[in-house]
Amino acid sequence: MAQGRPVPAHPPGSELTVYLMTMGPGSLVWERFGHNAIWIHDLADRPDQAYNYGLFDFHQQNFLLRFIKGQMWYWMDGFPAEAYVRTYRQANRSVYLQELNLPPAARLELQRFLRWNQEPAHRFYHYDYYRDNCSTRVRDALDRVLGGAIRAQTDRMPAGTTYRFHTQRLTANDPLIFTGLLLALGQGVDRPISKWEEMFLPMEMRDHLRGVTVPGPAGRPVPLVVSERTLYESTAPPPPPAPPRWLARYLFLGVILGGAAAWLGGVARRESSGRVAFGLVAGGWALLSGIGGVVLAGLWSLTDHVMAYRNENLFQINPLALALAVVLPFAIRGASRAGWVAEVLALVVAGLSLLGLALKVLPGFDQSNVQVIALALPAHLGVAAGLWRRR
Repeated sequence: MAQGRPVPAHPPGSELTVYLMTMGPGSLVWERFGHNAIWIHDLADRPDQAYNYGLFDFHQQNFLLRFIKGQMWYWMDGFPAEAYVRTYRQANRSVYLQELNLPPAARLELQRFLRWNQEPAHRFYHYDYYRDNCSTRVRDALDRVLGGAIRAQTDRMPAGTTYRFHTQRLTANDPLIFTGLLLALGQGVDRPISKWEEMFLPMEMRDHLRGVTVPGPAGRPVPLVVSERTLYESTAPPPPPAPPRWLARYLFLGVILGGAAAWLGGVARRESSGRVAFGLVAGGWALLSGIGGVVLAGLWSLTDHVMAYRNENLFQINPLALALAVVLPFAIRGASRAGWVAEVLALVVAGLSLLGLALKVLPGFDQSNVQVIALALPAHLGVAAGLWRRR
């Protein structure tokens, strides 16, 4: 009777230990979303390697053009793990370590894949902020060697959040970046996401892996995360758990802008200083919103920034306002035809802003941009009123 091959006491891969290394947010805008890496402890190969998918270089060829077009190239590489931890300690960023319960064969497969992935021919990838970033690459590498177990257990579980929710809460420390992203991101970031998708954030991935199970030695499910350690805890305040409620601030700023434009339009009818002030306020707003509209239209039509497509903010920050900014100085100087054109343009811009608000009652117009409307609509109405009062 034939006998099977004896099972080795220590199957290949037993000498490896796999950790998920998660780093907390930093102070710079590209650090606010956190970071992670795969740490492999290998008894036969020292030092330990931490494989990082978040590498980019401001000085690489055509970096700025690729950034504008949404065609950035990131790459991965391995670094000595303990030295890598020190760089985050020095930057005052938290470092957490989770030991993962991978079968020996999966550990070995993961190590081989990561070594293959760091070769120059395979290391580069087309970066996407939400769908293909340094965290989703780590997630996918682990899911690959687990036969899809992570995705199977998280892809249909609602996270109860959206991409915009996390973007806003993690950029709340910088109002200008917060506002810029509020304007630039379209409908795609407002749909509910699953826990699988929410793992675009390293800290969320750390938390969600705690609920993932894998088959144990007896075939029963066991937790994927064996143990957890905190290697360093940052002294910086953590990001807020939810986005700030700044609607009143945007509305206040919009009312101030619109009210000033409407009042100065009346003053401009009587005093030359009023004409100058009205031109600065109304013209400045028209120029700013017009340029912003051109940028939003360009992001939608000319780039690969998919999350900037179908942007309802184009009703509020409209390229037509740029034409108004060009005509306005001639209208203020008294040119009758320019004055008529400026009034028509101002009414059209304000009307489009009102239309963007009215369309909210229809299905398909559910972008979360009430803060933008609160800012833009009073300002546009004020400019139109100021031009009418000046005449």
